Amino acid sequence: MQRSHRTKPGTRKLSEVAKLLVLPTGIVSSGWPSVRDTCERMGIVHDEWQVGLGRAILAKRSSGLYAAGIGGVIISICRQVGKTFTIASIIFALCILFPGMKVLWSAHRARTSDETFTWMQKFTRKRRIAPYILAARAGNGKQEVLFRNGSKIMFGAREHGFGRGFDDVDAVVYDEAQILTEKALDDMVPATNAAKNPLILYLGTPPKPNDPSEVFTSRRHQAKKGTLENAVYVEVGADPDADLDDRDQWMKANPSFPHRTREDAILRMKANLGDDSFRREGLGIWDEDRDQQGDLDMAKWNELAIDAPADHRLKALGIAFDSAGMRMSVGGCVFDGDRAHVEQIATYTGAVEGGLGQLADWLVERDQEGVPRWKRTAGIVISGRAGSLVLAQLLRERRVPEKWIILPTTGQYLQACGLLDDMITAGTVTHLDEGQDDLEQSVQTAVREKRQGGWGWGGPNQTPIESVSLALWGTRTSPLRSRFTGRTRKAVNL
Repeated sequence: MQRSHRTKPGTRKLSEVAKLLVLPTGIVSSGWPSVRDTCERMGIVHDEWQVGLGRAILAKRSSGLYAAGIGGVIISICRQVGKTFTIASIIFALCILFPGMKVLWSAHRARTSDETFTWMQKFTRKRRIAPYILAARAGNGKQEVLFRNGSKIMFGAREHGFGRGFDDVDAVVYDEAQILTEKALDDMVPATNAAKNPLILYLGTPPKPNDPSEVFTSRRHQAKKGTLENAVYVEVGADPDADLDDRDQWMKANPSFPHRTREDAILRMKANLGDDSFRREGLGIWDEDRDQQGDLDMAKWNELAIDAPADHRLKALGIAFDSAGMRMSVGGCVFDGDRAHVEQIATYTGAVEGGLGQLADWLVERDQEGVPRWKRTAGIVISGRAGSLVLAQLLRERRVPEKWIILPTTGQYLQACGLLDDMITAGTVTHLDEGQDDLEQSVQTAVREKRQGGWGWGGPNQTPIESVSLALWGTRTSPLRSRFTGRTRKAVNL
């Protein structure tokens, strides 16, 4: 007799809930049925969208390995939706099914990690879950749930370095994934290298403008462009122009409303968050979707995309800091006659002052011929009060000559912005078609903000477009540009 697996009446499927759903290729089965049956033994019944999410997370290829085992599972969804319950129930079931399983559950902040562990402690005390649990303890700086079969879940905060030094880890959960840097990822992902069938999950809400969100944002851009491979991407959210009081939009953003998440819970969140924060955290709306109509002609910009420039020599570098010192971008430009090519080299988010020494070291690195990187350029143009003076001093301490360090005035910065704008309009500047996600998003959302004496670039992520504008301006105005006239210089390796 076929079993009937219950779901909440009237709930929607994942395909009906998700604004964007990307699944890996080659799926032939899923580990969900075993997890579902184990959850039922624990007294846990999921809604239909949670069932679909579980199937996607645990989807397998013919090898028996998780289809998302390489790229991971990325979930962008609002608060108060039951996200922790959904993922925790899956992780608990896996720990019961596979004795000795080791899981890292990390959050960016210690407060979030503590709250999650406290919730897990209560979870372990449920009557039908408790028999599987040996202990849920916190002590000696450790928070962990221990299962009787040797499995365990360890909790910690990335801001305190949690995740480094672990090995033979079977699953990693990155909570608050909207605050996750490539460096933090590099610290933790090696922990799963020895696992036979690793599972990596990224759970987050749309990031704030100053969040170090390069990992989360990059995965989303890849999902939207159709280039995300070996991964699951799920995004749930309201319409970008949603009325904040529209209950239909609440339902669109939160598949648990109103049958599990009550109206007063959302009203409380709305009352305690500003409008912009409620859009992100309460409705799952990304800022870049709301602001995607910038001032630049994107059709014209897209026409200027190329696979690779004829000349890879980036003859000037531009470095831009935002006013809060929480974002820094490095751009480059090669200029030949009346045409130019710009590229984004790197973007740093978070408190950037800690990375200035590394950037300065990178700029003075020597190539195989013993020539430092700065000497292969016609100058390094640095703008932004939050870090320009500090970086300039670090370069001087590393014996970079003063004439290579260019600190533009406000008027010169405005000229740089206008120069890029003019060359885009004229069709005389190219950019790479691939691998420039942050620059693409920056150009897409860039607006011309009035400044004293002119206008400069503004928007939710303006530093990438500022950095390439500065590099372009440097190729046109640097007193060192004659070094490259009529001569071939070696490439700047980036």
